[in-house]
Amino acid sequence: MTETTDSPSEREPGAGQPESHPADRESDSTGQTPQTADAAESSEATKDESKPAKKSTLRELATLTVIAVVLYYVMLTFVARPYLIPSESMEPTLHGCSTCVGDRILVDKLTYRFSSPKPGDVIVFRGPPSWNVGYKSIRSSNTLVRWVQNALSFVGFVPPDENDLVKRVIAVGGQTVQCRSDTGLTVNGKPLKEPYLDPATMMVDPSVYPCLGSEFGPVTVPPGRLWVMGDNRTHSADSRAHCPMLCTGDPTAGTVPISNVIGKARFIVWPPSRWGVVRSVNPQQGQ
Repeated sequence: MTETTDSPSEREPGAGQPESHPADRESDSTGQTPQTADAAESSEATKDESKPAKKSTLRELATLTVIAVVLYYVMLTFVARPYLIPSESMEPTLHGCSTCVGDRILVDKLTYRFSSPKPGDVIVFRGPPSWNVGYKSIRSSNTLVRWVQNALSFVGFVPPDENDLVKRVIAVGGQTVQCRSDTGLTVNGKPLKEPYLDPATMMVDPSVYPCLGSEFGPVTVPPGRLWVMGDNRTHSADSRAHCPMLCTGDPTAGTVPISNVIGKARFIVWPPSRWGVVRSVNPQQGQ
């Protein structure tokens, strides 16, 4: 019997050869494997998704910045604000001079919305009109420099361009204050205890002790007003300096309206060597 075999021409195409897959053909035609193509598509999708994410982050950052600025403004306007002590009138409690690093204090603007200043409080206030005679602006005539000065004043690095003063409350409405060489400073006829005064400053000129200046009064403080004095009595233009005839005339001339009070000095926040609380010591305590 004769054995028959298929001729090459009669064999099925591709018989005996590996089967060619579509994916292989695709890879051959594009030069990319399926895995490479998927990775490229994933990378493009990630880039597309990152663009909105970046925009969202920028929007959130801008929103947080605006909120922070608004909150800071509200705090400075209604809660607390830093102030620079520009003079030596409150030595030794507060340091200040034109050629040194003056204390920066944090002024509480909230307390006096619910209560009135008390004797011994250290307050910041706007000088009444009669206290502003001769006051000159401390701002530059250059527009840009003036803008920078105002901005720095807002955060307490330079004094505000107004006659804002810091003094200690000695007497309040209805109380009578005076000073005589034989009695010293008295309120309602009783001597005061003032541990915040610097003995060295007090004795600098025996001729003006114990009033540390001219005798004055008696002055009965009108309701709603305050009698204020600096702790550095020989270098302080306070209530004594603004009332006529040694404070025997118009009692409102040397006193400060409570409505002019900006706030209560609470803390010394700069320089670090001076960090501390500004203490309210009632000089009438024990009367």
